[in-house]
Amino acid sequence: MSKIIASAAIRGAHTLVGQAEKALSKAIEKKGKDTPVAYPNTAYYLPIIYLFLGQKVQKLGDLEESLAEAKKLLGDIPTDNLWLPYLGETLDSGVATLIAEEIIESLKYVTGPNPVNGIWLGFTDDSILRLQGIKLVDGRMPGFAAIAGCTKKNEDAVKLIRGLQERSILVFMAGNSGGKAIAEQLHEERIEMNWDTFLVPYGKEITAAVHALNFAARSAMTFGGVEPGDINAAREILTYNKNRVHAFVMAIGADPKVPKDQLIIDEKYATAAGAINFGFPVIADVNIPQILPTGICTYEHVISGIKLDEIISRAIELRGLTIKIEEIPIPVPFGAGFEGERVRKEDMYVQFGGKYTDAFELLRMKPMDKVEDGKIEVIGPEIDDMKEGGAYPLGIVVEVAGREFQEDFESVLERRIHEFISCANGIFHMGQRAIVWVRISKDAKAKGFKVKDLGEILLAKMHEEFTRIVDRVQVKIYTEEKEVKRLVDEAKEVYSTRDDKIGGMTDEDVEDFYSCTLCQSYAPNHVCIVTPQRLGLCGAYTWLDCKASFQINEHGPNEPVKKGKCIDAEKGQWENINAYIDVKSNGNLKKFNAYSIMEEPMTSCGCFECIAAVVPEANGIMIVDRDYTGMTPIGMTFSTLAGQIGGGVQMPGFTGIGKMYISSPKFISAEGGQQRIVWMSKQLKEEVAERCTALLEKMGQTDLWDKIATEENAEDPEKLVEYLSKVGHPALQMESLF
Repeated sequence: MSKIIASAAIRGAHTLVGQAEKALSKAIEKKGKDTPVAYPNTAYYLPIIYLFLGQKVQKLGDLEESLAEAKKLLGDIPTDNLWLPYLGETLDSGVATLIAEEIIESLKYVTGPNPVNGIWLGFTDDSILRLQGIKLVDGRMPGFAAIAGCTKKNEDAVKLIRGLQERSILVFMAGNSGGKAIAEQLHEERIEMNWDTFLVPYGKEITAAVHALNFAARSAMTFGGVEPGDINAAREILTYNKNRVHAFVMAIGADPKVPKDQLIIDEKYATAAGAINFGFPVIADVNIPQILPTGICTYEHVISGIKLDEIISRAIELRGLTIKIEEIPIPVPFGAGFEGERVRKEDMYVQFGGKYTDAFELLRMKPMDKVEDGKIEVIGPEIDDMKEGGAYPLGIVVEVAGREFQEDFESVLERRIHEFISCANGIFHMGQRAIVWVRISKDAKAKGFKVKDLGEILLAKMHEEFTRIVDRVQVKIYTEEKEVKRLVDEAKEVYSTRDDKIGGMTDEDVEDFYSCTLCQSYAPNHVCIVTPQRLGLCGAYTWLDCKASFQINEHGPNEPVKKGKCIDAEKGQWENINAYIDVKSNGNLKKFNAYSIMEEPMTSCGCFECIAAVVPEANGIMIVDRDYTGMTPIGMTFSTLAGQIGGGVQMPGFTGIGKMYISSPKFISAEGGQQRIVWMSKQLKEEVAERCTALLEKMGQTDLWDKIATEENAEDPEKLVEYLSKVGHPALQMESLF
């Protein structure tokens, strides 16, 4: 390997370990060894230290042990550019670097300065990791880039970032070059940066790059079941991330002329060595020394001197990714990286719906002879006829025809309208059905975007995503107020009819359930079984979604599974389902009960919307959603709970669920269903109230909902039982769960 890189990485590791030692010493002197230290809202302590060392750091004094272990990994500081024919000593120094950076960054949450400041987001908590998990596993987010440095010009930075967003690559940003960071350049150009836009600025110093790697570390523990501190942990971390987390480091604008006494280059080399331990290669636009032999990474470890115009394609090639840029005939960039982009009022040219006007979206199946493929009509004014800053009505009607298309698929395709339109740069879309809100930015209008282009997006994406079931597509877009008012009432009747039909479907009505193995790209032993009355635990895939998915791709993540002989109707166990999960879980699961939380419940991957868990003292269950960061009555936060049940583990008394399942008649029906719910996080309770109270009314239990506690009533089991006794909750009188 390159003797310059080896020497620089080892020197940089010594420098960073020295910085960590000084920072820790000051923190202990100021705060004391017993002062708590932690990142916010994570069950993984300090993830890098936890994963590599198995150490559960909880207070400042614990970091002395972490630092001692880091020092053991340091190689001797070379007196010259030492030739090393292998990576071993450099990789060890890379791990020492990551431990040191984890110490430095975690201390900011104790002594300051606050790392969450302005554009800088600091540590990514577990709830975001799990929320983004579904994008990682379903391919919307095929990989991530960790960028250090900046470009020479702001416009180069924008071009680079837009190129990554078009390819749906998540971008982490940390470090600077010559005092300037690429995130600062983007901010100056008014580029929106957050998780929704796939642009995550961690911090200006190179030490903040550790957050990209502790994100990868938690992915390995959350989804891959990698055991922290295991003797083989380093190999398992490498194997998991190399094969499943497709990431690379992009070093931009690093200046080789920086004086050596600043040691900035050495620190970056050391951080890069840490990334290589995860199988993440490094690509640079300047002529730094290369490491071309393969081994730790899939292909070369470090390549350099790549022109900025070519660096994205070369990085994708280096990491072994297959990415296709979506060619949509519209005048603005298109990709999943723009899906969460907002259009601020001051940047808006025109808007539709929201609280301002009527707006709706509807997709209908039509006979073949009633659909002219590729036809787009705009009924009403086009954008050029609209006043800047104005609000106008909008109706989007998509009509499809296909020999394999079924009416039940209408709602499946209709829900994708939001995603498809949101992927256009400069177009904001929120909601569905008759609660739609759309904004078109001034920039998009200046580039030539028209209302008609909404139709171009839908034509292209419906054909691309649903090619096996959709033969013809036409789109009618209404912006004329009278027509929108007339059609929105007709659309609402269609929505109501669908809801009645789908809502009345039961598990007993069908012979086939559907599997979902989408998450096996990250959690190889997890299998979801999706039924009409139990959607996937991520909340994104219903039985109809899976049915449509199978029609589209018979070899995809969803396939029908015959229920076969019923073993236990009350618990929801079938012979063929057991045989299926035995094979698909790689032999880790032997049986599964669809309706029980206490006996062989469904496993969890890690991207569940909620967790249901037994509260023994209350003889019932609590449900907490991933957005709730407080304490629950069983003494664990959502993150702590999630860390225990993710990765395909079957754990009686705990299960990950989708929010819609709470209002299902089959919700843990083996243990008594909704009557067992004794506590819910308030936000979740409010969100699902309408559906749940409607179900309880049918069950003749209209007063139950108000008896369910939230964090406002109790956060510990004693107060919870006291509250439940006061309101007369039925769970206290039910048969014991144990």
